Amino acid sequence: MDRTIQQSLGACVALTLLVPRDAPAQTAIQCPGDLDSDAIPDPLLPNLQPNPTYRPEVKCKHLSAGDGFVTMADGRELYMFGFSDLTGVPQADAMMTGMLNASFPAPLITVDEGDELYLTLTNVGMNNRPDLFDPHTVHWHGFPNAAPIFDGVPDAAIAINMGASLTYYYKVVEPGTYMYHCHVEATEHMQMGMLGNLYVNPAQNKLANGTVFANGFVHQSGFTYAYNDGDGSTRYDVQSAIQLGSFDPDFHDADQTIQPLPFADMRDRYAMLNGRGYPDTVNPGALAPPEGNGGKPSQLQTSRVQAVVGQRILLRFSNLNVTRFYTLGTVGVPMRIVGHNARLLRGPSPNGVTPGHDLSYVTNSITLGGGESLDALIDTSSLSPGTYFLYAKDLNYLNNDTEDFGGMMTEIVITN
Repeated sequence: MDRTIQQSLGACVALTLLVPRDAPAQTAIQCPGDLDSDAIPDPLLPNLQPNPTYRPEVKCKHLSAGDGFVTMADGRELYMFGFSDLTGVPQADAMMTGMLNASFPAPLITVDEGDELYLTLTNVGMNNRPDLFDPHTVHWHGFPNAAPIFDGVPDAAIAINMGASLTYYYKVVEPGTYMYHCHVEATEHMQMGMLGNLYVNPAQNKLANGTVFANGFVHQSGFTYAYNDGDGSTRYDVQSAIQLGSFDPDFHDADQTIQPLPFADMRDRYAMLNGRGYPDTVNPGALAPPEGNGGKPSQLQTSRVQAVVGQRILLRFSNLNVTRFYTLGTVGVPMRIVGHNARLLRGPSPNGVTPGHDLSYVTNSITLGGGESLDALIDTSSLSPGTYFLYAKDLNYLNNDTEDFGGMMTEIVITN
C-alpha cells in the first residue's frame, strides 16, 4: 500500500478511536498544508515564506451531513437530508454553520487527475429530528478505492456519528463523471437527498501549449477535455451538470413526522433536474431559502444550459435515483455520447500510441438508471440561435406532483 495512504489511514483510525464516548461534539479537519483549519491548503506561511507542507496536488474539501428543507416547483416545502459545503469555514464554526444547511443536489466536487483529495465529513446531526442518531458516510460511486475504509459502505468502512468528523483520502487516477452519496441506510438517505456529483478532469488538460496529437490536432493552453482522448475529440468550451432525481413527498413527510417509512410504496411524484422542477430549472441563481431553513438557501444548482454559437457543450448526466430509470431527450439538438460511467467510449489502442476505435454515438435521447452517468457533447456550430428544450420523454414526469407543465425539463439557450 502507498505510504501516503497508510499514513492517512492510520490518522483516520486514530481520530476515530481516540475520541472518548462522552467527548463534546467537535470537528477535526485533516488537510496537509492547511495552517488555519479551514480545509484550504495555504501555500505561504504567515511571514509570507513558502509553506514547507504545501503541495499543489493536494486538494481538500469539508462537507457537513445534516438536514434541512427544499422547495418544490409548486411551492411545497419538503424535509430532506443532505450535505453542505463547509470548505473555508473555520473549524470552530463548522457545527453551527452546517446545521440546517443541507443542499440538494449535494455540493459539486471537482478535482484533477493526479490530485490527492482529502475529504472531511462532519456529521452535524438532525436539527428537526433530535431523536434520530443516524451516522453518515461518503461513498464515491464507481471509484477504485485503495482501501475499503474509505469506500463509505458501512459493512467495511467507518461511519461518522453525530458530532464527529472523518477524513477520506483518495488518490485520483481516472478522469470522468462520477457521483457520491451517503451509503448508510442507503435507500432512505438517498431518497431524502444525500446525492451529489464529482468530476475528475483529465491530465490532458495540462499538456504543453502546441502539443500535437497523432491525428494532427493541436492542443492549446486553456483547452479542456472530458477524457484523455489523444485526438481532441472530447474538447469542450462550457459544461453543465444534469443530475436526474425525484422525490416521494409522502416518504419525506413520514420521515419528518416520525412515521413508519413507506419503502414498499415509494412512488416519486416530483421529477427534477439538479433538485428543481420546471420552471425553477431555468432560474440561473439559487432559489429562495425555504422558510424551514432559517434563511439558508438549499437549491443552488441551475439546470439552464447556455452557450454561444460555435462552442462545444459538455453535458454531464448522472442518475442516483433509487426508484426510476429516466429518459431525457432533445428536439433539434443532436448529442454525441463520448463517455459512460466515467469511461471513454473508445476501443483499445492498436499500438499503444494512436487512439483506439471510436465507440461514441449520436442520439437525441439518453436513458439512465440509478448509479449511471453519461457524458454528452453538443456542437453548436450547426445550430441556429434560440432556445431548445431538454426534457423527460416519459411525459408523466413533466409535472410537479399534481401541477402540470413542470417537472424534468430545462432549456438550452444558444446565442450569437
